[in-house]
Amino acid sequence: MNTTYDATYYAHGTPAERWERAQLFFDAKDYAAAARVLVGLVEEVPEQTGPRLLLARSYYHSAQLWRAETELRTIVERDPVEHYARLMLGRTLQRQGRHEEAESHMRIASALAGDFDTLA
Repeated sequence: MNTTYDATYYAHGTPAERWERAQLFFDAKDYAAAARVLVGLVEEVPEQTGPRLLLARSYYHSAQLWRAETELRTIVERDPVEHYARLMLGRTLQRQGRHEEAESHMRIASALAGDFDTLA
């Protein structure tokens, strides 16, 4: 597939159609394809958490950990109490061997989820 066709295919359709296509790719475990659709969608609607979080998850599952971290940090900066983004950021940092840095995010995620037993 040439890159012009590639870009046209992944950017085709309304935001709602691209969101649905990205979810289908993600559900099919084609995380790289989901990310290619979501990049443009996130640029178009940067204030929406859903597409950015799915983009971060797509990056995480396709081992693009630096990119996942970048997207998750953006979410957490905008919404410090976004539980799932905190959890994913902690896991992403753990996969990079940055356990000390991950620990604070994991503790915050546990607190936000009401899981106080893991905080003791």
